[in-house]
Amino acid sequence: MEPTNHDEIRQAVRKAYEEVAMATSPPAGTSKEASCCGPSDNSAVMSCGCNESGLALAQMSSAMGYTEAEINSVPEGSNMGLGCGNPVAIASIKQGETVVDLGSGGGFDCFLAAKKVGETGQVIGVDMTPEMVSKARKNTIKMGLENVEFRLGEIENLPVGDNLADIIISNCVVNLSPDKLAVYRDAYRILKPGGRIAISDILTTAPLPEEIKKDLQLLAACMGGAQTFTETEQILRKAGFTEITIKSKKISGEILREWTPATSENVTDYIVSATIEAVKRA
Repeated sequence: MEPTNHDEIRQAVRKAYEEVAMATSPPAGTSKEASCCGPSDNSAVMSCGCNESGLALAQMSSAMGYTEAEINSVPEGSNMGLGCGNPVAIASIKQGETVVDLGSGGGFDCFLAAKKVGETGQVIGVDMTPEMVSKARKNTIKMGLENVEFRLGEIENLPVGDNLADIIISNCVVNLSPDKLAVYRDAYRILKPGGRIAISDILTTAPLPEEIKKDLQLLAACMGGAQTFTETEQILRKAGFTEITIKSKKISGEILREWTPATSENVTDYIVSATIEAVKRA
């Protein structure tokens, strides 16, 4: 299915993650951990990090760079194995800072960041899927945290004031946006002067074929919307960022097989996990 405009892409992505949020909420009275892939009536759209073969979430998370202590420190349902790295690990978060997470999902990275900022800091998660925001808020109650909040909104138009954040994190979400320049421009707006971004995302080693870029299934699976290293750096500079560092991290074949629809295996020839760091001018 070929998308015709930006809104169609956003709707497909929102639908995919609505289904993920619902699929990973165990029925009341059970402790069963559901798969992150729910049934879909939206042209078989999959989500980023979708785990169809049942690879354990702990294995997925460990492969992405999370420690066993981090994995075990959050309530069930907040870690859905949807990322492609561990942005908290590269963020150098300090006590008292304000952190904003773009595409916060069930709240996993927000909860890890909350421990680092402490009681004097603040963490704000932003997600465009109401079901994800609701799920994250419930997890916040389970955690008993008062320095974390979740807001409904699109990452191109963040519901956050100007010059508020010390650092912005994100985990395999920016590639889902059809307007990445708008994402980074708004990220720049909400950062304090001297503020920074620490993002884990999917990038490509070469321009993607048109049939991949226009595939809604691959767009929602964090692949079709990915850009090259050069394109990403150009966008960051256009948004105003300096001190840009982009590093690749090879994704294991096992993880790639979890993400990729069986009919689209050739896409794995192009994609890598990457860390993206940059600074707003002081």
